[in-house]
Amino acid sequence: MREIVALACTGCETPGMSVYWTTKNKKHDPDRIELKKYCARRRQHATHKEKR
Repeated sequence: MREIVALACTGCETPGMSVYWTTKNKKHDPDRIELKKYCARRRQHATHKEKR
């Protein structure tokens, strides 16, 4: 049931700059997930959304 997903920074213009890989349970989280992660380009914590 677990799926590998990519999380991309919502504030960066470059799509591949700050990407994190994680897993999520599709049964418990059917929608896209949002997590606060560190963005190296912006040098601060920012919201990262699931990218498809």
